[in-house]
Amino acid sequence: MTTTTVARKRPKHLDLPKISLPLPAKVSILHRVSGALLFLALPVLIYQLDQSLDSDAGYAAAAAFFGLPLVKLAVLLLVWSYSHHFCAGIRYLLLDLHIGLDRVPARQSAAVVFAVSLLLTAIVGVKLW
Repeated sequence: MTTTTVARKRPKHLDLPKISLPLPAKVSILHRVSGALLFLALPVLIYQLDQSLDSDAGYAAAAAFFGLPLVKLAVLLLVWSYSHHFCAGIRYLLLDLHIGLDRVPARQSAAVVFAVSLLLTAIVGVKLW
């Protein structure tokens, strides 16, 4: 019994932008990214809340801080992070209940997560500006 194993040539350095991931994989990656963004923004948000509750001057300073255009963009990014993380979390809870495990429903639910999170972000963005 002879076994011949042919060594397959595998790429040593993957070109990540050229790899085409399916939509559910992109939702999964963005779920992790949005969770990390929310976690990293938490100290700044807690500090601003503490400052705004401390005194009238602190409230005015926090209001001025959140009135800056760059901060508004950061808040909009956090709104997207929250809405995407929330919607994707519901999707993963449904997947844990074995709802939508097949290829077509999984891709459809991933598209719904993208659409709903972007829609919620757009609604809040209109209200923010």
